[in-house]
Amino acid sequence: MPKAPAGTLYRGREGMWSWVAHRVTGIGLFFFLFAHVLDTALVRVSPEAYNEVIATYKNPIVGLLEVGLVAALVFHAFNGLRIVLVDFWSKGPRYQKQMFITVLVLWVVLMVPFTIRHLSHVFGG
Repeated sequence: MPKAPAGTLYRGREGMWSWVAHRVTGIGLFFFLFAHVLDTALVRVSPEAYNEVIATYKNPIVGLLEVGLVAALVFHAFNGLRIVLVDFWSKGPRYQKQMFITVLVLWVVLMVPFTIRHLSHVFGG
């Protein structure tokens, strides 16, 4: 694997993958928040229309999308803390790989129980 130019922080391994995942989850969360603001604003225009829109969200496909939303949110939050440590802690770049592994472990530890519980509700538990 070719060496990165001197002075660069990311070397194309876990740092670069976490960078990509952070951007993708951030864009996904942005679009969710945009849609959420729009459908919530609908309550001021027509409470009946708002109730109809919300009723369309009560199906298994949206339940699965909610798991994806929470997964993106949890990863984005933990990875954001990792980025703060890399940027502002003098030893952050040195421990970048370990911090990324910690982010992934925390993500799995939180997502597995959430997914089980949420999907049991979505699919009639």
